[in-house]
Amino acid sequence: MINNTEAVKLLNSKRENSVIVATMNAGNARFGLPTVSSNDSLDVPLSGAMGKAGNFALGVALANPDRKVMCLDGDGSLLMNLGTMVTVANKAVKNMYHFVFDNGAYCVTGGQPVPGAGIVDWKAMGDAAGYAATFSFENLEDLVTGIDEVFAAEGPVFIRLAVDKEIENTPVQFRERPRRTMKDAIIELPKALS
Repeated sequence: MINNTEAVKLLNSKRENSVIVATMNAGNARFGLPTVSSNDSLDVPLSGAMGKAGNFALGVALANPDRKVMCLDGDGSLLMNLGTMVTVANKAVKNMYHFVFDNGAYCVTGGQPVPGAGIVDWKAMGDAAGYAATFSFENLEDLVTGIDEVFAAEGPVFIRLAVDKEIENTPVQFRERPRRTMKDAIIELPKALS
């Protein structure tokens, strides 16, 4: 299993001028992208938008074909809108990298099991949806070794990461907040992209 923070740190270290759209644990202010980001202006934290990260990232990728776009999605979040996978593949965006953080639980809402946890084969689903390339990583060492191959692949690319369950049990009103809200990020993104 891969530690959530270590996965996000690695992706951030490879970002260059990529836009990163993060949701669920990948976007958690305590152990996700806001903690390690090297370029807040190109981060879009989609909190409270379960199932929509892939769609938003696709829109950014279509509008900016010369810039890599990374979508850091949750397994439970993606399950809420599986049609996203077919839509992304159908649009054949060469610059989109869709990561699913597979921990088998709705960690942001208390750790309830995700339907099909441990049964769903995300890589096979990416293949069946029509992504140009698919990868699956079970541990950090293999991810570190394989990440350059991932980013060398022409997209859309689907990448499943087996990550540790990090259950967020802090009541919502007491949770650490990201430096920027989703609204601020969406308003500021066009300027950052110009």
